[in-house]
Amino acid sequence: MAATTSGRSERFSTGRVFSNTFSVIGRSFGPLAVIVGLFSALPTLIYNYWNLTQLARIGQAAGAAAFQSPAAMNFARGTGVASLVFLVLGFLAQAALVRLTVENLNGRRPSIGDCIQIALRRFFPMLGIGVIVFLVFLLAAIVTAIAFVVFSFGGVFIAGIAGSAVAFVPAVMWLISISVSIPVAVQERLGVFGSISRSRALTSGSRWPIFGVLVIIGIAAVLIQIVLSLVFRFALASTSGLTGTGIIFGTISGSVMSSVFSAVISVAIAVTYVELRQVKEGTSVDELAEIFS
Repeated sequence: MAATTSGRSERFSTGRVFSNTFSVIGRSFGPLAVIVGLFSALPTLIYNYWNLTQLARIGQAAGAAAFQSPAAMNFARGTGVASLVFLVLGFLAQAALVRLTVENLNGRRPSIGDCIQIALRRFFPMLGIGVIVFLVFLLAAIVTAIAFVVFSFGGVFIAGIAGSAVAFVPAVMWLISISVSIPVAVQERLGVFGSISRSRALTSGSRWPIFGVLVIIGIAAVLIQIVLSLVFRFALASTSGLTGTGIIFGTISGSVMSSVFSAVISVAIAVTYVELRQVKEGTSVDELAEIFS
């Protein structure tokens, strides 16, 4: 496959982003599956099995005592630890898939070891970006809650919802503006604030199309999740509880779903970064890949 040409594209194309995303996944399915398996599927499989097993034990306790049982305490602690672990693994997976995507679009066969090595090198800047995103959305959640209370004063519930939505919109748009911060941190080796600033510059003028890409992927993920949840609930109803079969089904389906979503969204973001570089700067994929040669 020839490298993408260095000519400047006229405009950001969502169709080209989707086409290149699934082309990369198809051509590099083996290395992608290994990376996603190591950083997403296997950890999620282990956690989901533990999670459902703990829920089954909690469910065996009666009444309010269920939430004070040792199983409930272990569940709370385990969930907190797992959240941190998944955060770290998610950053590493996305960074590795950025490298894989750029190499694939350049017509090369990406090395799994090379992708993981680069992900490890850029871990701390990515972690810093994640912390800032978390703090911004924590602040947005607080502002949203305050707006809901203020606007719904007097019992006007709809006004409260509208007010909280308006308060949350800036945080969503800010997230879209920094959506390629991780690829920037990986490819251009910038620090936390440099990557965020660079992402905002690259996405300027293309944020609504990027929003469309992320919304379509998100809707597809939600629909699949709804189907899996309905099947899972049907399995629980037919077996009168969270039995071994229900645990196995929930473990596997949840792991597959989260792994597929993380792979698609990570590759799509990397492809979006490449698209933005080509549209705004006329940068070819081989020039992007040369930074690691």
